[in-house]
Amino acid sequence: MTTHLDASLSRLFDPHSIAIVGASATPGKIGAMPVTLLRQYGYAGRIVPINPRAEAIQGLPAFAGLSAVDDAIDLAILAVPAAHAAQALAQARPGQIAGAVIFTSGFSETGDAGRAQQAALTQAAHERGIRLLGPNCLGFMNVRKQVYATFSPAPANGAVAPGGIGMVSQSGAFGAYAYSMARERGLGLSHWISTGNEADIDVADCIAWLANDADTRVIMAYMEGCRDGDKLRAAFAGARAAGKPVVVTKIGRTQAGARAAASHTAALAGDDAIYDALFRQYGVLRARTIEEFFNLGYALDTWKQPPRGNRLGIFTISGGVGALMADDAADTGLVLPEPAADAQARLLAQVPFASGRNPVDVTGQAVSEPGVLLSTAQDMLSDGRYDALAVFLAAAGSSETLWPTFENFARQLQASRPDVPLAICALFPPARRRELEQLGCLVFADPSAAVRTIASLAGLADKRTNEADHPASDASARQGLPLLRSYNEVQAMALLREAGLPATPSVLVSDADGAVAAAADIGAPVVLKIVSADIVHKSDVGGVALKLSGEAAVRQAHADILASVRRHAPQARLDGVLVAPMAPAGVECIAGIHDDSVFGPVVMFGLGGVFVEVLKDVSFRLAPFGHGEALSMIREIKGHAVLQGARGAPPCDLDALADALVRLSQLAVVQRGRLASLEINPLLALPRGALALDAVVIPAAPGG
Repeated sequence: MTTHLDASLSRLFDPHSIAIVGASATPGKIGAMPVTLLRQYGYAGRIVPINPRAEAIQGLPAFAGLSAVDDAIDLAILAVPAAHAAQALAQARPGQIAGAVIFTSGFSETGDAGRAQQAALTQAAHERGIRLLGPNCLGFMNVRKQVYATFSPAPANGAVAPGGIGMVSQSGAFGAYAYSMARERGLGLSHWISTGNEADIDVADCIAWLANDADTRVIMAYMEGCRDGDKLRAAFAGARAAGKPVVVTKIGRTQAGARAAASHTAALAGDDAIYDALFRQYGVLRARTIEEFFNLGYALDTWKQPPRGNRLGIFTISGGVGALMADDAADTGLVLPEPAADAQARLLAQVPFASGRNPVDVTGQAVSEPGVLLSTAQDMLSDGRYDALAVFLAAAGSSETLWPTFENFARQLQASRPDVPLAICALFPPARRRELEQLGCLVFADPSAAVRTIASLAGLADKRTNEADHPASDASARQGLPLLRSYNEVQAMALLREAGLPATPSVLVSDADGAVAAAADIGAPVVLKIVSADIVHKSDVGGVALKLSGEAAVRQAHADILASVRRHAPQARLDGVLVAPMAPAGVECIAGIHDDSVFGPVVMFGLGGVFVEVLKDVSFRLAPFGHGEALSMIREIKGHAVLQGARGAPPCDLDALADALVRLSQLAVVQRGRLASLEINPLLALPRGALALDAVVIPAAPGG
């Protein structure tokens, strides 16, 4: 997938001329800060102060309004009260202004009156072809071009270094904090953007633009929510196609969103579960803490490439810290292969008290014999059994005497094995830390943070180059699929078969004689189930009878089912009784579709029974997706071992199960907007093949 750089956003984020409406010479006013910062940091373009009550602002000629400026302006910054913002923008001639940043609050975040003002502002911008950032935002900075279109005091206290990280935040306060943190951590930024109320430009627009920006290598985003799921998906897909990793902190990890008692899928598909699925699907790294957010951005910006896999080598001068790092590795899914036997023998010949296993402990003696550090590390990496190396040097990093040893160690390792990312854990002075980072090494004071960061990035390249996420689905099939106001089980299973999903054959009968005849045709044993669009959980009303053989058993079961249902659900409309063959032995799974209001159809998968009812051990993906993504979805659940043949059972056919999920995802897209939910429970995983045994379909309400 390739995208083009949005020209309208390029003029906004890389302006050659900037007008500040409400410009001021009074320190502390929001109209003064952008003028001050632009001049302070040497912005090379034209600065046009707009203030009808001043002839000059900070030594620059001022204009009464945008209409008084004859030339075209790339960017207009509005630092005027909300009530005057639309009027100020309306002075611009159509095509005169490319983009505008609205600092002012008092819009949609304040209620109905504010929403009306925001609508008027947006309309004025749209009529004049102006792209809008904000309102109620801190603006943006283009660090490489010295564009400071912000009133945040953060850059006034010291500019961040230019670099390859593009940072975008829906929260101005978090954005300002993140800018300051980036400066303290020594991270270099290409752009810093806050989006505020997102009347026009939103986080997805910014991510998509940064994905195509030549100065940006890594994208870091802070999100509170999303109104256009398709646009966000496209932005993440664009970043993945451009080879630019994305790190996201998404707040609101609570169960919110649609609830439906009839559907596990809807009940479990809360906001956070869907965002988590989105991030996994597009190889987006989700940071759960601020520390993790910056550690991941730092690592991606420093390392030339992330670890190719999850094999970690730990090299330490402290056995105790090595054990701590090994525990962290186990907790985060990293594996610790031992070095080759001859490499261990060579280490022990040099340092008899060392431990040659992984973690490799060379003890403090290595500090007094500098050659041991390099020779042991090179021995470990010589046969390609590690995807990353974490080295713990304790407080020795603060020694200026030992600095040449450590610098040579890092330089030689990077030169000989550039494909193995290196993280050094030690207390280095800031200047020495920066020298190591310039060599491409990560430096951590906390070895646990180093291990967790490595674990988060392990295999990232594979995640970013996953198969095409939008496999072809036949939209014309939509015409062939039934559209009903309600579905009983027979109709639901027919819908699955129409979509190419494997579903058990069945016969709908109206009386006991029909049940007996159907059972005879099918052959024993059979199952009988009540069929009613009004009854979702059949077993709760005695509507299911299993393992029936012979005419007498079938007749008795038919009578018992009808009697029980009439007793427990007297108002239910009954369509008859379904007769089907008993299913073979297999592992009961559950799969479903939920139509999310923001992201559209979402597919859920998990094991049945207690796994979904109590443990909620499920995975989600946004539809549609392909076979590889479906396999990842299956392997993601904690109960995956059950499908691999636990306790002597034969392994299940995961490819067939994945194919069923792909078909379900395609059905979800074909029926988007027409189905509120669809659930297959159980979806039987077999040693060969998969089989849907029951399905519940809930159509979307009329009008959406």
